[in-house]
Amino acid sequence: MRVKVLGSAAGGGFPQWNCGCANCNRLRAGVLRGHPRSQAQVAVSPAPGKWLLLNASPDLRQQILEYPELAPPEAPRSTPIKAIILTSAEVDCVMGLLHLREFQSLRIFATRSVQRALTEENSFFRVLARANPPVRWEVMPLEKPVTAFCDREGPVSTNFSCTAHSLGGTFPDYVSNELRIKLREDEAVIGLECTQDGKQFFYAPNLPVSGERWKHYVTKSGLAMLDATFWTDEELVQVRAGGKSAREMGHLPLSGENGLVEQVREGQSVRRVLIHLNNTNPAVDEESAANRALRDAGWEIAYDGMEIDF
Repeated sequence: MRVKVLGSAAGGGFPQWNCGCANCNRLRAGVLRGHPRSQAQVAVSPAPGKWLLLNASPDLRQQILEYPELAPPEAPRSTPIKAIILTSAEVDCVMGLLHLREFQSLRIFATRSVQRALTEENSFFRVLARANPPVRWEVMPLEKPVTAFCDREGPVSTNFSCTAHSLGGTFPDYVSNELRIKLREDEAVIGLECTQDGKQFFYAPNLPVSGERWKHYVTKSGLAMLDATFWTDEELVQVRAGGKSAREMGHLPLSGENGLVEQVREGQSVRRVLIHLNNTNPAVDEESAANRALRDAGWEIAYDGMEIDF
């Protein structure tokens, strides 16, 4: 299995276009030791020349253009991207689908509730039906391995599967109250467990602020890529008045009591990688105390273009 990070930032990227925080301003000025980051996007290849996208970031078009392995393999229209798997209906996870509207037949896997949130009230996504054959929406069931990732030649791999695990969470604000009450809360946010040749990769760019079931999937994986949105719970509150805490926004902070670093300690065999860093997170500065503390605790910090084969 090959895992490629196409983007590693939270919504808005780094620097964020309208943000004048210390991190963004220092990066623009060239005095922050760090790198620009596009919005979080991961691609998984279970076989040479075949890719699955985990979510569809707002930066997806540019991310696809950036990497030759995602270029069309043949004329006139084709793609090595065989399917997209959505972990939630959040804008940061789904807006990139609109970049894939160029009459390209694809398969999009999501929980039934996420599909309803996207297709019943958002007419924009009807542009995906213009392909011939049209884009197919496939149900991603909870706790049941899915192997039906296929193209014209058949399965992308005979020994690859992906399982959705509920992480709790809520649906985005754009989902109406009328529809929200009809949706299953356990289908709002999922983590993905990709398995091949006895090895497991767990992907959860949005971790719940309560519950501990997700730690079971982390500890049994060879690779875990987890939510690193905020360093502290009060990070946004300190940057701008009226900001919400990390937990109020549905993100488990990295530091502090019962933060991610405390809950997933060093000594386990899993390779731990952090993704989805907000522009305010001090860890984007490679010379910061936060960045050093994470590395000292055995964490890696994802960056655009990072590749992992395992």
